[in-house]
This record gives sequence, C-alpha cells and structure tokens, in this order.
Amino acid sequence: MQINPHILMLGNTNKFNSICPKAPFVVMAKNGDGNLHIAMLPWLAFGHIIPFLELAKLMAIKGHKISFLSTPRNIDRIPQIPKTLTSSIKFVKVDLPKVENLPENAESTKDLPLNKVKYLKIACDGFQESVTDFLKTSSPDWIIYDFVTYWLGPLAAEHGVRTAFFSVFPAVFLGHTGSPEALMHADATLEDLTKKRSWVTFETDVRASLFQLTNYLSSDDGNIVKVTDSYRLGATIHGCDAVFVRTSLDFEPEWLNLLDQLYKKPVIPTGLLPATTAAAENETSWQLTKEWLDKHEKGSVVYIAFGTETKPNQYELTQLALGLELCGLPFYWVLIDQRGSSDNEVIELPNGFEERTRGRGVVCRTWAPQFKILNHDSVGGLLIHSGMSSVVEGFQLGKPLVLLPFMMDQGTIATYLVEKKMAYMVHRDEMDGSFEPESVADSLTLVMVKEEGKVYREKAKEMMALFGDRDVQDKCVDDLLHFLQNFSK
Repeated sequence: MQINPHILMLGNTNKFNSICPKAPFVVMAKNGDGNLHIAMLPWLAFGHIIPFLELAKLMAIKGHKISFLSTPRNIDRIPQIPKTLTSSIKFVKVDLPKVENLPENAESTKDLPLNKVKYLKIACDGFQESVTDFLKTSSPDWIIYDFVTYWLGPLAAEHGVRTAFFSVFPAVFLGHTGSPEALMHADATLEDLTKKRSWVTFETDVRASLFQLTNYLSSDDGNIVKVTDSYRLGATIHGCDAVFVRTSLDFEPEWLNLLDQLYKKPVIPTGLLPATTAAAENETSWQLTKEWLDKHEKGSVVYIAFGTETKPNQYELTQLALGLELCGLPFYWVLIDQRGSSDNEVIELPNGFEERTRGRGVVCRTWAPQFKILNHDSVGGLLIHSGMSSVVEGFQLGKPLVLLPFMMDQGTIATYLVEKKMAYMVHRDEMDGSFEPESVADSLTLVMVKEEGKVYREKAKEMMALFGDRDVQDKCVDDLLHFLQNFSK
C-alpha cells in the first residue's frame, strides 16, 4: 500500500518519549491477528459523538474491533448501526459522575442551556477512574479521544495504550488557535483572535468575530471553570501520540501543513466523513415530510438547521424567523432543543409566525432525517451555522450554503468557506452580532434564486466530488489504519 508522506511526519520524539518512555517501537495488535482493538471516547455532544461513530464504523468495516465509550443515555440515543457491524462495535456505558448544578439526566450538550455546559465538562473530569478501569481490563491498542478529556493522554501512556486526539473541527480552526503551548498559556486577547495570527505564514481572511468570541466565553465563570477549553485543547494535543482531523488534503492543504509545523507530531486527515443514507427512525413521519417536499418545485426549498451545539438567543431567533418570512421562499426549519443561553431564557418564535407562513414553511420540533431531506430534489439550499457535519452533507449533495455562524469555531469555518468562494455568509455586526431580517432574506434569494448567485450554486455542484467521493474517503481510512498499525517512535 502507498502511504501519503504527509502522515508520516513524527516530529519531536523527545516530547513523545517523555510521555511514554517504555513504548514499543511498533504497535502490534494484541490479539495477534493484525486487527486492532480501538477505543473511542468523544465529548458528550452529538456534534462530536456522530463523527466519532462514523469513523468507528469505517474502521470496523475493515475488520477492527471498536469499543465506543459514552454515558448510558447518550448510547441509548445513538442511531442504530448496521447489523453487520454489531459484533465489531461494542458500546461501553460509563456513568457520569454527579456534579453540583448539573441537572439530573443531563448527559449531553443538547440537554443543557449554554451556561450549564461547563458543568458537563467538570463531570467529564470525573471519568478518570472509570476510564482507568477500562484500560486495565480491556487493554485496547489505541484510544481515540476528544479535547475535553485532556488528562487521558498521560493516563493511557501509563497503561501502555497509544492515544490519538480526533478533532471534529477542521484544520483551519485548529491552525487559527495555534500551538499546544499557545493554547495552554492562553495569553491572546480577544482582539488577537479576530485577526490573522502571527504564525500563519500565508495570506488568509480566516478569523472569528468579536461577538462569536464573546458568546463562547460569556458562559464561563472564573470561580467555577478551573480548566478552560483553551487549556483542555492544548493539553490534549500536547499529551497525545497523534492528531486526527476531520478533513482532507484537497480541502485545506495549507492549514494541514501548518498543523504539522505547530504540533510537531503526526497530523492525519481522516477524510470528511460523508453521510450515508439510513432509514428514518420514524418512517411515517418521513413519509409526511416527503409528501410536503414533493409538492414543491425542484431547488425551491431552503432547509434550516443549527445542529445540537448552537443555541440562538431570542433576538437571533426572531430576526431569523422574520427574514424567512420576508424572503418568500418555501422552507423546512428544524427547531428543536431551543435551550438558549440559560434556563431563565424562554425561546419562542415571533407571535403569529407559523400561521403567516403556514403551507409555505414547516417548523419541525422533533428529530428530522436531515440527510434524507437534503437529498430531496426540492431542497435547493441550506441555511446553517457552519458546523462541519452540515457543511459536508450539503456539499456532498451539491446544495449551496448560506452561513449564519454563532460561535468561534463556526466563524473560522465560515470565513474559510467564504474565502474559497464556496459559500455566502449573512452579514452580521462584527461587534455585537446584530443582523437584520433583510440580510437573511437577501442572502437566501441571492444564493438560491438570483443570477448573480449562480456562482454559489455552481460551486456547490463542483464540491460534490470533493465532499462525497467514497473512494477518497476509503483511502483516507486505509492510510489512517496503516498508521495505527505501524506507528513508531
């Protein structure tokens, strides 16, 4: 097998040796048949759990054994995996420790308003004992984990288990935030984060806006948050053996090369993890949705969703709704788990909105089979937050994107897509994030209807080859597994 030389850069071996001084030269599968036992521990957010699961399935297809760790409630909510993989993927339930101010049964970010997510991270720090027991009794060859459990790298090394951080964020976000040392010391000001960073040697407009940074940081309480997200990410990268990134060389080559320079350890693209069509959980509900979509002309419907992590406040939701009403386009809006910024904030649509748009628009308040909906011919574009899963699903189906980012990672992804002329972004005030309904309406009609927006519709069709190529994805997984089986000091 030919291996991309990009993934064989092993960087600073002294740092690696200090973490795992007695590591063997080559990782050999402990079961003796050449197949690996790989454990996976994603952050307790479905925007992270689902990409981890997609990667798990792709590795299991190749014959490797996967132990997928999460809390009981999250595992019960994970979409069913193909029956052919049930013997290869074992779901391991790990109880979430009790933490003051964390509501009962809150086991993922979708269960919480924004200002209580910090307590979920504190609870994750209590996983250390359970994860240690798992490593002792199950002896995986590798454990692939997320940024929140920053303590896992050194802990796994004590038990002779290799570690990889899997970033569901693309390389552009990681590169913009900087080296592990910069993240752990976190001496950058908010103004620094809104500009091109000093270590970025190529021209780029990628950045976050001040309001996105403020939204992200405003939920922290210095008296409670002892470990910041910046430190967690930096310590995770510092303490792991390799970094896996949900991306591809064709999508962001400059940023992947920058990560090689910043991290000084293997940085490996996992591929973009395109979605696969699966049966809807509720086929009756899907049939009703399909009947509604069938009534509309090809390419006329805009699909709106902001994932499970993004929690618009009342102002943002109102402006968005009024913009949808103003644009006149048919729309399908998935609006669930509207927890807002705190328990005290009640999020509601403008009075009379659903009555005024009845027939033209659907507001879906339950889980929706997003990929099946996007695959329908009547859907002509997406209005999304710039989360990678929605970006990938939209582009793999050739649907143009209108972006409305809310948080820091979404802002950097959005500015990268705009820089590459892949998508169009709704204008928002840089300082406070305010925007007008007219901005939403104008952005949607430009991208989906007007002649001057044809460039975005054509670009989306062009992106199908990059984001949906199964052969490219398969090659990425082969390269990844080759690395896992042949990792050396």
